[in-house]
Amino acid sequence: MYKIGTLNKISPVGLGRLTDNYTVVEDVNDANGIILRSYDMHEMELSENLLAVGRAGAGVNNIPLDKCAEAGIVVFNSPGANANAVKELCLAGMIMAARNIPAGLAWAKTLVGSEGVGKQIEKGKGQFAGTEIMGKTLGVIGRLVANACVGLGMNVIGYDAFLTDAAKADLDPLITVVDNLSDMYPQCDYISIHVPANDATKGMINAAAFAQMKDGVKFMNFSRDKLMNDDDLLAALESGKVGTYVTDFADDTVLNADRPDIIVLPHLGASSAEAEDNCAVMAVNEVMDYLENGNIVNSVNMPAVSLGTKSGPRVSVIAKADAAAAVLAKLADLGAANVASATRGDYAYVLAEVEADEAAVAVDGVIRVRILK
Repeated sequence: MYKIGTLNKISPVGLGRLTDNYTVVEDVNDANGIILRSYDMHEMELSENLLAVGRAGAGVNNIPLDKCAEAGIVVFNSPGANANAVKELCLAGMIMAARNIPAGLAWAKTLVGSEGVGKQIEKGKGQFAGTEIMGKTLGVIGRLVANACVGLGMNVIGYDAFLTDAAKADLDPLITVVDNLSDMYPQCDYISIHVPANDATKGMINAAAFAQMKDGVKFMNFSRDKLMNDDDLLAALESGKVGTYVTDFADDTVLNADRPDIIVLPHLGASSAEAEDNCAVMAVNEVMDYLENGNIVNSVNMPAVSLGTKSGPRVSVIAKADAAAAVLAKLADLGAANVASATRGDYAYVLAEVEADEAAVAVDGVIRVRILK
């Protein structure tokens, strides 16, 4: 019987995927797997019982990935499960920016209770006249909203570096794909960024990037605030280089700027009933597959390895990367019939179909061994 703990309210649709081999426990110290959303795990003591963490969402900055890896705990996320929710919110943000909707709503609210509200609104609405998005050019760093915006009559340019072969195959043929951002920036009336936050992308939207963009460009950030150089953004807004900044993420610098040309949404990207269900289902499925079969799919701190559904005993080994060869040699000596392995950074994962015990593969550099009967 596996024990599952939760650190946030998790969709019952997701938890409903758990079979009779699982029980949900209140004390996460007893849990073999944890499912969470935004709970900050960085100060948590990691129990020796804990084997896997499933993040019901894409971002994992609330999880101590290195600390988990060192303890042999596999961390999963749910890429793409909330993609439609984020896409729809991004489209809403784009239209809000185009039509000055937030400013118009705020102004209309100030008139409530005054004399002749209807006439005042008719007289003053012209100050919020905006533009339509049809026929405008959108640059997409990533691919999330690209196809949808073609359907809305926009000219769409995609940036190749963040597009997988599968993603490019799914793109509408009307979308132009470029190899360099410098080829995209000058053409765009709107730019939307959808890429992971990591060392390579931190601060990628900066003064040098803004200098290449059209004056008055409307910029949508539905990824992470760390992608934006805040000081350079504020300077670009002040100069008019950026006409409107719409974001679902913001730190104190942007929030405290209190500018009408900044539209900040309170991290609503994945906050739909459907997205919460989808993310929870994916996270639960990933954790179950690892606990039962030893398969690792969509991990953010361990390599991907899978042997499909288990039909006999298996050995699951997490080790330092330089210990992988020794582990494989041990498994060969044991007569392993089917072996899959991979490395990722400092860590290796080996999964084999073989009858064995923990001591048989406990070589130097091995972090955790599990025997799956």
